Amino acid sequence: MLPGMSKYAGEEVLVVKRALLEELGSFEGVKTAGLTEAVDGLLDPGNHFFMDRALAEEDPQFKQLIPYCIFRCGNRILHYTRGKAGGESRLHAKISVGVGGHVNPVDMGEGRTGAAAYHAAVTREIEEELSMAEVHEHRIIALLNDESNTVGQVHLGVVHLIELKSDQVSSREDALLDLCFTPLEDLNGVLFDRLETWSQFCVRYLVESGI
Repeated sequence: MLPGMSKYAGEEVLVVKRALLEELGSFEGVKTAGLTEAVDGLLDPGNHFFMDRALAEEDPQFKQLIPYCIFRCGNRILHYTRGKAGGESRLHAKISVGVGGHVNPVDMGEGRTGAAAYHAAVTREIEEELSMAEVHEHRIIALLNDESNTVGQVHLGVVHLIELKSDQVSSREDALLDLCFTPLEDLNGVLFDRLETWSQFCVRYLVESGI
């Protein structure tokens, strides 16, 4: 049995072949050029499929698609510390600005496929992890890839930005600790070294792009 296989026993996750990412244009960090075409390619039902997570975590020939949702209220960004209850032990104690997770077969309920199933997964993950008063809409602003570590090598992030009018947001899961909003400049400053690498890429992008 591969290391960590029992932890993911029975879970299937949505993946694409690394070769598809190379066809769409390999990159490191944040990708915004040709974003619509790249997202359409990734969410095309002919280009992705479900795979046993335990195997996917160990095989960099596949990339697990991960919605990575950033919540902004004014000039402040929601962030949290990853607790031990989270599924990815390699990220414990890191600060993250991204909420989300894997796309699973349950997201294909009611005959959903492709983009519809993916966006159902985004909504499900947000509702599972956060409690908030207002209705939210999310838009995709970038893709995210990091080949510098074993987590990044088997995941591909789809970055969503959600604008909130209220900071009344709380955690529904033990894996999201110390949930709070902090000015973007502080995340890019005193807290930057404590961020997980995906969050570092996103914070840097938000600062540099002024989006």
